[in-house]
Amino acid sequence: MSRGNGGGRELERVLGELRARIGDGRYPLNGILPSQRELAAEFDVSRDTVQRVLGELKAEGLIAIRQGVGARVIGARGVPELGSSAEHDRIVTLGTVICRAFERAEVTMDVFSLTTEALDGHLRLQAERILAQEIAPQRIAIRLLLPSESLETPYWRTEDGAHDDVLRERMLGVTRRHTAALRTLLSELDARGLVPEVDVEIRHVHIVPMFKLYLVNGVEALYGPYQVPQRSIVLDDGREIEATDVFGPGAGLTLHVKDHQPDSQGTVFVQSMQAWFDSIWEVLAR
Repeated sequence: MSRGNGGGRELERVLGELRARIGDGRYPLNGILPSQRELAAEFDVSRDTVQRVLGELKAEGLIAIRQGVGARVIGARGVPELGSSAEHDRIVTLGTVICRAFERAEVTMDVFSLTTEALDGHLRLQAERILAQEIAPQRIAIRLLLPSESLETPYWRTEDGAHDDVLRERMLGVTRRHTAALRTLLSELDARGLVPEVDVEIRHVHIVPMFKLYLVNGVEALYGPYQVPQRSIVLDDGREIEATDVFGPGAGLTLHVKDHQPDSQGTVFVQSMQAWFDSIWEVLAR
């Protein structure tokens, strides 16, 4: 890959990886990211691409940049954990929840979101752990519920509408790439015999996601609303335009845990969201 090519795919690749590292704590809260030169060398991209990536992370509220200091993590996508007295007020991340889930023999996940970008990054980390024989799940079953590609959304809109089609195709391209990468990743684990049973199913529904939802192993539910800011978006050709965007990484995720109390807040929330997901999956999704 050429260092001189700062195209959209390179930007999305580096951006997705840095988001995942912030999300799973590899770049901890208040920690300093590697220098632009180090990041450019690691990912084999230009300094211009790294600067654009850092600009995106800053706009999302994940980092702050100070001259002479560098980029510091200020938003680690912390998840307040609810419904678990044993871990009351503990802050965890999406990466922590997924890491914990993959340490079990059977992993089940039902996911409803705009794209599979965040999930792809976290599953790649789990695949690395499986390859290193740190964990050995025997079954992975994932159901992904995504918006229909023909659906008109209120996101990625410009004031005059001149670039709406470009922004929509950009979003669809991101979703397709990460979905394909996720499928390939899990298929390879299956084909190489590293996980005896792998089942991935993707369906689409004519609903605009206003929140993202992860249902994990039947006992945990991560839920958070999307934030919709007006900001500058970098197109694949390097142009920047002002548009309505949507942030998943900035969503305030809360973790609800099902326990042995049938009327507890965690149990009721997990059961109700699982029933909602199942009904949409069976009745409306294709």
